[in-house]
Amino acid sequence: MKIIPLSEGSFTVDKTKVFMPFDTDTDELNGRTTGSLLVEIQPFLVITSKDIILIDAGLGFYNHGKLQLHQNMAEHGINPEDVTKVLMSHLHKDHSGGVAIKDKFGTYSPAFPNAIYYVQEREYRYAQETGFPSYMIEEISVIEDNLNTVWLHEDEGIIDGYINYQLTAAHCPFHQVFWIEEKDEILFFGGDDAPQLQQMKSKFVAKYDYNGKKCMELRNLWWQEGSHKWSFLFYHDIKTPFYRPTSK
Repeated sequence: MKIIPLSEGSFTVDKTKVFMPFDTDTDELNGRTTGSLLVEIQPFLVITSKDIILIDAGLGFYNHGKLQLHQNMAEHGINPEDVTKVLMSHLHKDHSGGVAIKDKFGTYSPAFPNAIYYVQEREYRYAQETGFPSYMIEEISVIEDNLNTVWLHEDEGIIDGYINYQLTAAHCPFHQVFWIEEKDEILFFGGDDAPQLQQMKSKFVAKYDYNGKKCMELRNLWWQEGSHKWSFLFYHDIKTPFYRPTSK
């Protein structure tokens, strides 16, 4: 499997849930508001023998009128129409902003028109009930109108015979994680349950998680099971977008 990180840059975010761009060469974290977290925003393309998969969809920012996520993909020779599957761990705005694209009339449509969107239905309903600032309702509402949306209802299951998902209810009530298995490789995406490599190696309970203790326990479990055989994708890691075991 080929892994392509699609970094949208580094940001700080505080309790207001506003993502502020951060230049790691010139900015200082202590110059930001108290409690600010430094994160990367990093969707991934995973290319398998049968699919081009987008995992989570970034902030949905635009550069010169073009969706940044589309620009990042174009740098790797991939068009929005080429994506066949979109896997969503959850729908917080920093993970789902790019699921839709807005035209000059302000109308939203799916940003990946040929892709099947796989979304946990309970997460979508929760997002609609909760709303701003964690969720951007207008953008994610295209998921409900999209004929190519497949709603996931179970706590765990298999997509197309080789993608496993599991609902964890850790970072948020209906967060889910994915394993993609092809040939002798297992690729794991833990979303915001497992956002950075450092957190896999230390016991850390985050106050911003719905169930921080469960997140910590799951990270420990996944690392024990997979550190020597899985490839890990880290959505919020500034230095290490993905980790592959040295034995591979």
